[in-house]
Amino acid sequence: MTTRDNTFNIQNAKVLLVEDHQAMAETIVDFLEVSGFVVDYAADGITGLYLASSQPFDAIILDVMLPGADGFEICRKLRQEKSITTPILMLTARDELNDKLTGFQHGADDYLVKPFDLPELVARLIAQIRRNRGEHSSEMLSVGDLTLDSGKMEVRRNDQLIHLSPTCYRILKILMREAPNVVSREEIENELWGDLPPDSDTIRSHMYKLRKAVEKPFDSNLIRTVQGAGFRISDE
Repeated sequence: MTTRDNTFNIQNAKVLLVEDHQAMAETIVDFLEVSGFVVDYAADGITGLYLASSQPFDAIILDVMLPGADGFEICRKLRQEKSITTPILMLTARDELNDKLTGFQHGADDYLVKPFDLPELVARLIAQIRRNRGEHSSEMLSVGDLTLDSGKMEVRRNDQLIHLSPTCYRILKILMREAPNVVSREEIENELWGDLPPDSDTIRSHMYKLRKAVEKPFDSNLIRTVQGAGFRISDE
């Protein structure tokens, strides 16, 4: 049996911060560097998009309100045009549900509303990076014509490649791993975020985006909501 060491080494974690507010950016960078992260910085959306597309990062912290191109547009381009799977944590001063849903629908993995505690930012970064790094073990899962290759981190349906955000990918992997059993919302949240689950609308938004990617272009639905119990995936 092969075992893997999943111990998180913060010294190896490289983070990109895209934030136009200079004082806040300096505070975040200082705290992350003291915490052990290696941090790169961009003050506008265009520079952030270039850096995120041209070099590898373990996580991206992306502000919503940015000059040049806003965070939603940058997130969309990274996911859909650049096929970047790096975990993205979005920051915003607007605690509006529509903003959160928009961020998740464009491929964000987590969300923090300003003002926030810097230790919580670090905890969420570590959780996202650890889970993303843990997806590289080789495992092939299939449900009907849907396949997930965790070694390549590829999802295909009817041999057609499907692009998913890291969080949608991990939700799908959980559902396929447990298929055809029902997985509760709480079980999914615990596996994705541990002791720091986001608000209750987060899973709903990710499930909507996952269904849109996995089911909309095809003839049949696979993901089912079991009222009061959770979710399951099955080709029955």
